[in-house]
Amino acid sequence: MWIWADLTSDGLASSALELLTKARELGGEIGAVAFGPRATDAVAALGEHGAIRVYASDDDRLEEPTSRVAAHTLVALIARDSPDVVLFPSSYRARDVAGRVQALTGSTVMANAVDLPTIDRARAEILGGTTVVDVDLAGPRPHLVLMRPRSFEPAAVGGTAEVVIVDVVEPAGFVSASVLSRTDPGATGPSLDDAKVVVAGGRGLGGPEGFRLLEELAGAIGDTAIGASRAAVDAGWVPYALQIGQTGATVKPEVYLAAGISGALQHAVGMKGSRRIVAITKDPEAPILKMADLGVVGDLFQVLPALTEEVRRRTGR
Repeated sequence: MWIWADLTSDGLASSALELLTKARELGGEIGAVAFGPRATDAVAALGEHGAIRVYASDDDRLEEPTSRVAAHTLVALIARDSPDVVLFPSSYRARDVAGRVQALTGSTVMANAVDLPTIDRARAEILGGTTVVDVDLAGPRPHLVLMRPRSFEPAAVGGTAEVVIVDVVEPAGFVSASVLSRTDPGATGPSLDDAKVVVAGGRGLGGPEGFRLLEELAGAIGDTAIGASRAAVDAGWVPYALQIGQTGATVKPEVYLAAGISGALQHAVGMKGSRRIVAITKDPEAPILKMADLGVVGDLFQVLPALTEEVRRRTGR
């Protein structure tokens, strides 16, 4: 079994360690694939979490934005070493690569899995997370399975990995795309995937200025990510990268605080796995109150500043 190890500007993504932890449960030799600049820097962490072998290349071409080079290079490795399964995280890049690999190999691909009981069966939640189903994976191997974030708790086991330096494969007639500019959304703090606390806002915030209240609260708490409902994103108040729900990110923080969010099913799918849910809303009939551990019915423009002030008093931030 192999896992795809995402690399970020900060280094190895935690999703790789989650996937390795799951792969160990199923036994067998575990390989990790790490492509792109500084990929070899990730070898030690991958070995500590169970990878026996790391297929790595620091070649800049593997970072090109269409993921074609990465996909063709991975397909060449698959043809040579024949893994039964390749686990991917649900990041944008991993989805790009997995989709291209599926098109090139004809393998089965399954997205949004929450578990992999065996190498031929994946588990998913459907109907808004109300029903769990097991899906048989058939067709040519390897099976390509994209796992939802935080489906497994990463755990190190020690050990070291053999490093296999990969030869980059460019597809015939390949013309590289160029990135002309990048826009920094100005995000600060941890990502939604990694944050232990998420404060999210919805239509009830009334506009983009309402999110400043969440930013102040997040700053007072520390190490807190900001999220949003689809309604807030569709209104253009915050970028899509903050969207949580069926068509956005899935989060499982220790604490999820929802402000001005009704708790519609499509949003609940993306946050219902949170350990503790706090909801602030003026609507006593809001669905989110039924799933909240603590619900506050009131004017969030009064509750949020008061909460921020109290957190600051206790944390000194």
